[in-house]
Amino acid sequence: MPTTKKTAAAKPADEKEMKKPAAKKAAAKPAPKKAEGKPAAKKAAKPAEVSAVPVAASAAPAPIAEEKPATLHAEMQAELAPKSIGGKFIYAIGRRKSAVAKVRMFLDGAGEITVNGRPVKQYFPVPDLMDTLFLPLRAVGMDARVKIEVDAQGGGQRGQAEAARLGISRALIALVPEYRKTLKKLGFLMRDPREKERKKPGKKKARKGSQWAKR
Repeated sequence: MPTTKKTAAAKPADEKEMKKPAAKKAAAKPAPKKAEGKPAAKKAAKPAEVSAVPVAASAAPAPIAEEKPATLHAEMQAELAPKSIGGKFIYAIGRRKSAVAKVRMFLDGAGEITVNGRPVKQYFPVPDLMDTLFLPLRAVGMDARVKIEVDAQGGGQRGQAEAARLGISRALIALVPEYRKTLKKLGFLMRDPREKERKKPGKKKARKGSQWAKR
């Protein structure tokens, strides 16, 4: 009989020892819940970093849009406009057919005109072409007060002479705007747009065709 009491008394001791680790495991479970809260805070911070990227990208192209290149029409207008360079001379451009004349008018002269570094009488030996350059100066009485240098390129002599006349007329207007009425009445300010029409295929010239024979 004493043996049975010892075995019965030993059983409850074993049951208490089995229950103790179970209580420790149950108490250790809430610890991971606190750790789960930390990654949640990091996930919430990520969208703020992602939203900042498009804002920086949208602000970058703003200065590029402001720097627009000048249009071709604006560049041509700036080139054609007569201007005074350093107060030494007045610069203007004239055109006729395929000729281009760049004119520089100096205010300390006695009416001499040079074309491509040569006197006008040598460059334009024909009196009609030579007088073409003096016509706008004589119309306003400036033929003996200024010095003119012309750089003519392209075209023939007639085209270069009329291009230089247009450039001289524009330079005179830049010097004295009141000359515009006088020069406009004489037709010196009009850019003559007439040009030779190109030859067409199958024809001898622009419009002339070969002779047609019926028989």
